[in-house]
Amino acid sequence: MISKYRVRTDLAVESKEKFEKDNVEIEGVVIRERYDREKEIKTTTVIIETDRGAKIMEKPKGVYITMEAPNLTVPDEDYHREVSKELAHHLRKVMGLKKEKSVLIAGLGNRDITPDALGPEVVRNLDINRHIVKEYGAAAVGEGSVHIVSSIIPGVMAQTGMETLEILQGIVRETKPDIVVAIDALAARSTKRLNCTIQITDTGINPGSGVLNHRNGLNQETLGVPVVAIGVPTVVDAATIVHDAMEHLLETLEEAEMEEFLSELITPQLHSMFVTPKDVDETVKNLSYTISEGLNIALNEV
Repeated sequence: MISKYRVRTDLAVESKEKFEKDNVEIEGVVIRERYDREKEIKTTTVIIETDRGAKIMEKPKGVYITMEAPNLTVPDEDYHREVSKELAHHLRKVMGLKKEKSVLIAGLGNRDITPDALGPEVVRNLDINRHIVKEYGAAAVGEGSVHIVSSIIPGVMAQTGMETLEILQGIVRETKPDIVVAIDALAARSTKRLNCTIQITDTGINPGSGVLNHRNGLNQETLGVPVVAIGVPTVVDAATIVHDAMEHLLETLEEAEMEEFLSELITPQLHSMFVTPKDVDETVKNLSYTISEGLNIALNEV
């Protein structure tokens, strides 16, 4: 029945949970979990190694690192700083920052719509140095070698009349970065993961996919350089909330009866509605600082 009401999620950790409920092992997919009790951060690494695994998971082959930190919704600066350090640790590995690199950071989304403004807000808080290095050399921003950092907020098609991919292709062609980091708001399957989960992946991203507004993918194939994506789920599908709530209430019904009831209850309009927490304004602001600090920490060391 779950397949009838399609699970909408950008998180690999939620894709693999669909199979865990049925005790099904996913061929071609490696899953590792770690829980840091001191920091209260659960980290799940999903590695999709084969084409078959990618088909089953409905995601491209690659590495997906998911940090779940329930206290991220609390404005605790010390805790957010710990999350930033943990994020920086994962970014260094995924981005391969052992040697000097030129990094282009793209803040995706619409800055005028709060649940979609994460990317632009992160970029506003970054330490950008490409212009300084080009003008005065690396010594002007620190001792020894440095990562060269540039950024862009490409907006959305309704604002620019251009695909995000078109804008980034032009920038990549002119500035020749070694790697692109795309930051975007995501959609989750579970309300408990809203605004307290960070996903990092080396597979790139499809802007707008979480709310069914599919745009051309940003990945190594389309941009010609590796693309690392950072995302936080800020919305959940309204139909999923209704489905989950009613499924618990109707557990005594036969599956066919439950399916018939839910098909009448969940109207097509619900599938175009997305829900976000009421305090999303403050939460996105705090999250943007946390992610930007993680990027700054990762990119300030070579």
